[in-house]
Amino acid sequence: MPTYRDEAVILRTHKLGEADRIVTMLSRRNGKIRAVAKGVRRTSSKFGSRLEPFMVADVQLYQGRSLDIVQQAESLGAYGADIAVDYERFTAANAMVETADRLNEAEATPEQYLLLVGGLRSLSRGEHAARSILDSYLLRVMSLSGWAPALNDCARCGAAGPHTHFGAQLGGTVCTECAPAGSPRISASTLALLRALIGGDWDVVDAAPPADLAAASGTVAAYAQWHLERGIRSLEHVAAPGRQGAR
Repeated sequence: MPTYRDEAVILRTHKLGEADRIVTMLSRRNGKIRAVAKGVRRTSSKFGSRLEPFMVADVQLYQGRSLDIVQQAESLGAYGADIAVDYERFTAANAMVETADRLNEAEATPEQYLLLVGGLRSLSRGEHAARSILDSYLLRVMSLSGWAPALNDCARCGAAGPHTHFGAQLGGTVCTECAPAGSPRISASTLALLRALIGGDWDVVDAAPPADLAAASGTVAAYAQWHLERGIRSLEHVAAPGRQGAR
């Protein structure tokens, strides 16, 4: 059977039989992959720990009829341990891999792979607040999937902004004429923070006050979940900005 090699982030695993696992991965060149890792639940397994969620591995697989088979796995990024010991990092990472798992095959591009690897690496190192890393990832992953939010001009009619209303279902900020009744308002400072999150301007993000961080996180969550059509269950467990470290 054909054998191939790729770099992959482990998104999730499921037990199979007494010693095997089904591993779902987002790979650099082959999109999403579901493969069987045989014997990895045995203590004698040589690469079981390399196929846990949040890990990045160089994997060799061969193609099966329904599921591929993992033959080898070499660690490229051992982020799981540093993420798992911190609740905020762990819940943010879960929301990130759940979002990546929702991507269809057409959206599972090398750019999506690199974005997820970068986010998990940043989480494992504690470079920024976990919720901010998650918010930045969600905005960028939406943009790579063709759902970049309008953060200046009106998403509906194109009128020059900035505007003071935000509609997740409409694609971002909207002018007063296009805003549906009861649509939420968004402040100029929150809009600036959203632009910083999507652009990776971490000096602005790290200096933002808790109120703006909370408002931005709520906006990002609503926007991402609307376009994914189903709720991101892991978001329920992510601490809101200003409450991190309370557990």
